[in-house]
Amino acid sequence: VTASRCRRREDAMPTVSMTTHARFASNAHAARAPRRPRARANPRARRQGNGGDSARRAVSDGGLDAARDAARERDVAAKWAGGASKASSSSSPSPSLVDRAKRAAGRAKTGGDASTSSGEGFEGESCLLGDGIWERLREEAKTDLEGEPALASYLYSTVLAHKSIEDVLAFVLANKLRNNVLLDSQLLELFSSQYKKYPELGKKCLADMQAVYERDPACDRYLAIVLFFKGFQAIQAQRVAHSLWLEDRKALSFLLQNRISEVFHVDIHPGAVLGQGMMMDHATGVVIGETAVVGENVSILHGVTLGGTGTSQGDRHPKVGDGVVIGANVTILGNINVGADTKIGAGSVVLDDIPEGSTAVGIPAKVINRGAPQQPSLSMDQTSYITDYFI
Repeated sequence: VTASRCRRREDAMPTVSMTTHARFASNAHAARAPRRPRARANPRARRQGNGGDSARRAVSDGGLDAARDAARERDVAAKWAGGASKASSSSSPSPSLVDRAKRAAGRAKTGGDASTSSGEGFEGESCLLGDGIWERLREEAKTDLEGEPALASYLYSTVLAHKSIEDVLAFVLANKLRNNVLLDSQLLELFSSQYKKYPELGKKCLADMQAVYERDPACDRYLAIVLFFKGFQAIQAQRVAHSLWLEDRKALSFLLQNRISEVFHVDIHPGAVLGQGMMMDHATGVVIGETAVVGENVSILHGVTLGGTGTSQGDRHPKVGDGVVIGANVTILGNINVGADTKIGAGSVVLDDIPEGSTAVGIPAKVINRGAPQQPSLSMDQTSYITDYFI
């Protein structure tokens, strides 16, 4: 009886196919597995009638943020280009180049600095700072990215991923100066904290960038200055080391000096004072001592030494005035004054004070002309009044 009842129950049970078994198994697995929250499409994106692409871009908050960032970048680029379209801006010279030509023409006519347009200001006496240097830097990075896709990762990590010129410098310098025991993450935190603590470091950086852009004929882009010009990078790293020196964090400032010397072949004591608007062209072999003071808008070429004499520990290094140009391989020794608007010929050895507005050349250097043009560092004229002089 029991066996027959069992057979009748089996006959009465509905048959279940393998497909149904698989469906039940998958449903049970789905019930056990945690469910992922579905991304809800933005109804505003549907109403805009831009098709599936717009809806997909606005699927999540991240997509909306990216869309806002892209729109903001387009607005900034349009503002920088004066509201011109992309096609028209590509066919016309950039605003910075136009301003540069106007300033040069103004100086040639008036013998001094051309007047600035609205929205621009001077740092020091002559380094013109445009409002759009940061925007211009990003646009140059995007242009290079489109022209050379192999640099996409490099340009994004060095420039496009950051929100300010200080962030870019902190990242670039940290990666330049790191070694096996001095991690880039440590240096990045150090540079970032100093830039936040001392906002004037960023302003001096912009003045230095503009100085290189205006005085170096081989430079026509801000991006190259930040990423590839080691003289500029060495100055910015020394400025951070100097801020540490003033905080009496001398061991750390000496460590930075050592790394700057090894990486950039530029040895500047962290105690040295460097004015804004400074350019070191080529920079290899430049040595500046502890108590040296360099004024604003000074141009220095490679191989220059601002050194001391003797073993005294007091004020023992040169003081260089504003607007001075110092030629290649010049040596200036001792606690002497090099007056403002002075020109020192290449290869000279300066042992005595040089009066303002003079041209000096020779070993030892002698003054061969007085009344040099104001701030010869801006024109980078290194041969006037010197070619007729024989040692």
